[in-house]
Amino acid sequence: MRSLCSQKNTRRNSRGRSGSRALGCDTLRGVELHVVDHPLVAHKLTLLRDRTTKSPLFRELADELVTLLAYEATRTVRVEPHEVDTPIGRAIGVRLTTPRPMVVPILRAGLGMLGGMTRLLPTAEVGFVGMARNEETLQPVTYAERLPADLSGRQCYVLDPMLATGGSLGGTIRFLVDRGADHITAICILAAPEGIDHVRMVTEDLQVPFHLVLAAVDERLNERGYIVPGLGDAGDRLYGLAD
Repeated sequence: MRSLCSQKNTRRNSRGRSGSRALGCDTLRGVELHVVDHPLVAHKLTLLRDRTTKSPLFRELADELVTLLAYEATRTVRVEPHEVDTPIGRAIGVRLTTPRPMVVPILRAGLGMLGGMTRLLPTAEVGFVGMARNEETLQPVTYAERLPADLSGRQCYVLDPMLATGGSLGGTIRFLVDRGADHITAICILAAPEGIDHVRMVTEDLQVPFHLVLAAVDERLNERGYIVPGLGDAGDRLYGLAD
């Protein structure tokens, strides 16, 4: 199956011009990076950034935005030919292959992305990884994990709104690869260059295809490890403050 980058190039070549750009692509030593460039993505992201956006609307916007990102992220989902009977005759289409894809939100903020993802992949299985950042060391601490022991031959989609230092996402990727996952796509709303660099370092020697789909790449991290300009703490804005 063609990569998202090659698919985009094919679409451009067939039109002679790109129109409104669907996707920006880069390959960074083991990381295939996709920044979705679409007016609705930009519009919803702007509302998410707004400090006056309250939690109920924030959750709704995040859900809608993830569905748009997931549409692009699942272009490489594995399918097989499948025939069905229509009211008129026989049609040849496709269906998702077995084993089913695995969707893995990183708790807690990743839960706010789960509905938007499973709307497109309702038959996917869902696993969970709970990681919290030590605010002094900025390193991730795993406090929960619910994944199948054997992920051999599975495509996995990891959900994490903010790719800041990259520790949580990098740790989750290693969990999945250690259990046999052979294709991983991470969907994040925002990323900092430092987080992308960390994930690149983690994935460059894993020999597993890794795609990173984003709504935007921001400027940098601040001294507290938050993305600038970012949108604040995604978990707190989704669900309220947590001690």
